Amino acid sequence: MKGSTFKRCGCRDTTSGRRLGRSCPQLHRPGGGWSRSHGQWHWQIEVPARADGSRRPLRHGPYPSQSDADAVLDRIRAALAVPDPTDPHATVKTGDLIETAAKTGAPIPTPDQIRRALHLDITPTELPTLGEYLTDWLAGRKNIKQGTLRSYEGHVRLYLIPYLGHLRIDRLRPGHIDAMYDAIDERNATIGTLRASRDQAKRDQVKRQRIVGPATQHRIHATLRKALNDAMRRHRLIDTNPAVMVELPPARPPKPTIWTDQRVKTWRDTGKIPSPVMIWTPEQTGRFLDHTHDAGDRLYALYHLVTFTGLRRGEACGLHWDNVDLDAATLTVRWQLVQHGWVTAIDTPKTTDSEAAVALDAETMAVLRAHRARQHRERLAAGAAWIKTGLVFTNPTGGQLHPADVTDHFHHLATQAGLPPIRLHDLRHGAATMGLAAGVQMKVISNRLRHSSPHFTAKFYGDVLPELSHAAAEATASVVPRQRGVTWPT
Repeated sequence: MKGSTFKRCGCRDTTSGRRLGRSCPQLHRPGGGWSRSHGQWHWQIEVPARADGSRRPLRHGPYPSQSDADAVLDRIRAALAVPDPTDPHATVKTGDLIETAAKTGAPIPTPDQIRRALHLDITPTELPTLGEYLTDWLAGRKNIKQGTLRSYEGHVRLYLIPYLGHLRIDRLRPGHIDAMYDAIDERNATIGTLRASRDQAKRDQVKRQRIVGPATQHRIHATLRKALNDAMRRHRLIDTNPAVMVELPPARPPKPTIWTDQRVKTWRDTGKIPSPVMIWTPEQTGRFLDHTHDAGDRLYALYHLVTFTGLRRGEACGLHWDNVDLDAATLTVRWQLVQHGWVTAIDTPKTTDSEAAVALDAETMAVLRAHRARQHRERLAAGAAWIKTGLVFTNPTGGQLHPADVTDHFHHLATQAGLPPIRLHDLRHGAATMGLAAGVQMKVISNRLRHSSPHFTAKFYGDVLPELSHAAAEATASVVPRQRGVTWPT
């Protein structure tokens, strides 16, 4: 099965008119070598017999040069070297793939393609489109959290299948992925233009349509990269992952911004909020807590706890009394109340870093004790209607709170207190910045908020409060010893 190359031409016998093919005397030089100027190059080789035992010698050409024909033969030899010669099924399958490619003019399968075809028992032409693969991939994702699955599903349905789903999975290239993000950016620009139009009809065209920002594009890309990694490593449908060769612009998260007096004044005059992430000053935070406490609000303890421990909304709503140790002044985050659409469910934290003990201050412990006494009175009042959930924060009959209702109620209380707007999650950011302002070490704050690393904490919060910058400046200046006071020269 080594194969060989040869020359043939289109000359005909002058008597019979038949093609001379390889017997044309002009194909050879007097010395016996091939003529340099007459005929065209072909290759021939016999590949393994068909399943019915019939032989299949293959020939193909013409090629511009002998080296071109030899290159094809080399690819065939490399492909034939893949299957175990003692495995008749593998050798027949390999012969089928090579014969199909030779007869249709398609490229000879590479050794990796042969291995993949033998492993999966499919030919390259039977590989799925990316849309078909992603649909099956999603259906097979069993051991991930529901929120992650919903995120994957949204990315696949809204972006990956519409832009890339028609491509056969092995034909996906980095350029196709780049083109998808270019199209998303163009759509973003169109939405922005129509939103700014004075024509109401044009604004209505993009009503409820969202701009896909850099952070979302990175999440879409992470979904695609994960899916293609599985296609390569688990299913062996592709040899390389084209998504790893695509570089997106960095997605810089907005840094927290403090509600200074000037920013509050500007907001009241214009209605514009300086940043998506805003933080109250300690004085503003105190006003909110005082207002909520004085109003006798039944969720005061929840907002107090989030303010001073930095718990996430779902972690506070999913906190159980079994995980609160008031004697040891700690609570442990073992559960969270997650929201999928409007439906809620109790689930474990997303990462092990989130499941950790959180220290409680004396005032927070007193607030929780008072809240437990209030909940006991509510349980007595509800009687048989009380729902035994074991949750720290519940509705008046013991049932779960809905996270969206907790957020809406927070905004209502902030408006009542006359405070500038922040998100409920921004109370967590406030807990970090107040700790920094109080001189707490960055590593301690990072551990308290259960961040992945102190580097993230420092990068996100390091320059928020002006007081911190002033303190750093004073500390730096005090290091340099001076013999006399500094005066401005006259």
